Formats: sequence, structure tokens, C-alpha cells
Amino acid sequence: AGLECGIIGEKFPGMDMVSIGPTLKNPHSPEEQLHISTVGKFYSYLLKILESV
Repeated sequence: AGLECGIIGEKFPGMDMVSIGPTLKNPHSPEEQLHISTVGKFYSYLLKILESV
């Protein structure tokens, strides 16, 4: 995904990781776009995950 998982994975080889978030297009570039319609769904999903921990 080109996110923090790559950086953390270099420091901790073999660590299982997952990257989640709303839908992005061209992340970490001047053309980065966020699909606003996916933010609410992601937020609800994240809350459910945190409530179960």
C-alpha cells in the first residue's frame, strides 16, 4: 500500500501487518485523492474493531 507498513516491516521482518483506511487514489503524491464516500464506512469499521479489543 505504500504506507507505514513498509517502514515498520523493514525494522521487524516477518511481522504480520495489515493496512486499512478509506479509499485513496495516487497516495503520497501531489495528485492524492480521497474518496470521501468511503470515510464513513471505514470509520464505522474501525470503531467496531476497537470495541472488540
